Amino acid sequence: MRITAEAKAETRDRIIEAAARLFTTDGWENTTTRGIAAASGIAAGTLFNYFETKEAIVAALMSEALEAAQAEVRKRRGADQLPDESLEEELFALIWTELKSLKEYRKFLPAAAETILSPMRHSVAGSPGESLRMNHLKAVEDIVGAHRPAVPLPQLTLQLYWTLYLGVFAWWAADHSPKQEDTLALLDHSLKLFVASLDQLVQLEKGDRHHDRQPERSHRRASARGKRRASKRR
Repeated sequence: MRITAEAKAETRDRIIEAAARLFTTDGWENTTTRGIAAASGIAAGTLFNYFETKEAIVAALMSEALEAAQAEVRKRRGADQLPDESLEEELFALIWTELKSLKEYRKFLPAAAETILSPMRHSVAGSPGESLRMNHLKAVEDIVGAHRPAVPLPQLTLQLYWTLYLGVFAWWAADHSPKQEDTLALLDHSLKLFVASLDQLVQLEKGDRHHDRQPERSHRRASARGKRRASKRR
């Protein structure tokens, strides 16, 4: 019997929903792929046709929430509802909107994210957290590009940002301060540091361009002096 694309999508959604319930009630460590399959009403072998690991399931769960958050931010930017926002404010809005979209999963995200978002795993192609990292960094690059169009982000700068982001994420996941005020303060300070590094990069870029033009100007001046001397001799 051939399974339709619609049926596959429904099964996939059922797996993700069942996994989220089990992660919340039983905890990340105690939830198994066999248990998720049973809660989804499918055979354990069938689950692996959709997801290879429970890490892949939680990555898909997070991806859907984050994509919805990013779409909300893009919609607000596209509608010019926030035309006067600074780079720092736009990045703040992106990250905070993403974190709010994940709020219902905070009970199990710290343990799950420790695995899938580990800095030691980001270079592993195809790892469950890699697409999350790349999608988020793409959203960040788009925002930075709108404010600093002449400055491409080098990998070192992106790594600095990602390190700061993971620190904010880890703090947020365990933050029990009123209205998560501690996370808001940490996010504010982290973005100030990142934007300051970008401004420094802009200045270095301008300095390099100025330095590159110096030999060209010197050559033109020397050439002009040479022509004047030749003209006087004639």
